Amino acid sequence: MIIDSHCHLDKLDTSHYTDGFAGLIAAAQANDVSQMLCISVDTEKFDPMMAQIAAYDFIHASAGLHPLSVEHLDCLSLLELQAQHPKVVAIGETGLDYFYQQDNSALQQQAFIAHLRLSKRLAKPVIVHTRSANEDTLRLLREEADQDVGGVIHCFTEDWTMAEACLDLGFYISISGIVTFNSANDLREVVKKIPMQRLLVETDAPYLAPVPHRGQQNEPKHVRLVAQYIADLKGVSLAELATQTSQNFTQLFLSPQ
Repeated sequence: MIIDSHCHLDKLDTSHYTDGFAGLIAAAQANDVSQMLCISVDTEKFDPMMAQIAAYDFIHASAGLHPLSVEHLDCLSLLELQAQHPKVVAIGETGLDYFYQQDNSALQQQAFIAHLRLSKRLAKPVIVHTRSANEDTLRLLREEADQDVGGVIHCFTEDWTMAEACLDLGFYISISGIVTFNSANDLREVVKKIPMQRLLVETDAPYLAPVPHRGQQNEPKHVRLVAQYIADLKGVSLAELATQTSQNFTQLFLSPQ
C-alpha cells in the first residue's frame, strides 16, 4: 500500500466520476493508495476542505498558507486555531517561492517563520515549499525549525547540495511526478542518492501528473506510478519502496513527537 503524502483534494475536478469525490477516492484505493495527506494553502478555504474529507479517517490534513498566497499576516491567529484540528497532522504548505514572486520576499519570510514556530509549539511537522530560494530557506530552517519535530521538503526539484543540507537538518524529502519528466535528468540522479529511510512520495494533485499522463489533471491514484518509477531508479521492488515510504510517513506525521 502507498501513501500520497501531498495532494490538494479540494482543487480536483471530480465530475468524470459517477460518484464524484467518493469515486476519486475509490479510484485511489483501487490503485493501492491507503492514505492521503490533503494540503491546505489558504486559511479561507480550510473549512470547506475539512468538510470534504471529514468522513474519511485515512485522509489527513495540514493547515497552512502557501507562500504565493501570502498577502498579509492578519490570518495567522486563525491559522493557529485551524492547526489544532484533530485531523491536522502537519503545518503548511509554507516556505519561500522567489521564482514566481520575489518582491514580497520579506513578507514570505515572516510567514514562513510563523509557520515554523507554530510547528514547534504544536509539535506538528512542517511541509516546506521552496523554489529559487535555497539560501533563505536553509537559513530559516536552521534558525527556526525544531529538528525533533521535523518536516518534509515537498515536491523536491533542487540539487544534491540542497538535498544533503535538508537531510542534515533531519528533514524528509518528497518526490512528485516531476521525476518522470524527460527534463528531470538531474533530479533523477539526486533521487538515486536520497536514503530510502528519508523518502516520501506524492502527487501534488491536481498538478504535475506523471508520464504518461503529463498535461492532464493529476490524481492521488497516480502516486503508484511515481512510486514505481522511483523504485526502478533505486533498483528495488515497488512493494519495498511502498513499505518504506509508508513507514516514513507514519514516523513523521502519525507518531507522537
